[in-house]
Amino acid sequence: QVQLVESGGGLVQPGGSLRLSCAASGSIFSINVMGWYRQAPGKQRELVATITRGGITNYADSVKGRFTISRDNAKNTVYLQMNSLKPEDTAVYFCYANLRTDWREGYIDYWGQGTQVTVSS
Repeated sequence: QVQLVESGGGLVQPGGSLRLSCAASGSIFSINVMGWYRQAPGKQRELVATITRGGITNYADSVKGRFTISRDNAKNTVYLQMNSLKPEDTAVYFCYANLRTDWREGYIDYWGQGTQVTVSS
């Protein structure tokens, strides 16, 4: 029922920039944390950045100073501005949202399908 739709991935040269977007839709009562994870070939999925409903952010050390996470609560959308991209940023990026569909239910994690980001010359 809940759907997370991602956009903005693609191929970019080292030092370039990309902006990822993820819009949550469907039966949504309230969204707590939104964020981005990534998974490179042969590696475990790792946290990139998260942002609370009130705008408190958390970043992986590897992306601090280069990536910026933001959200538009009115649009149920989270963004990831990625600058100064490096080849090691190459991965499938997954959007997630911790939300509840009804006030009677608990918060549950929902995930997007993933979008490929490739940083290469």
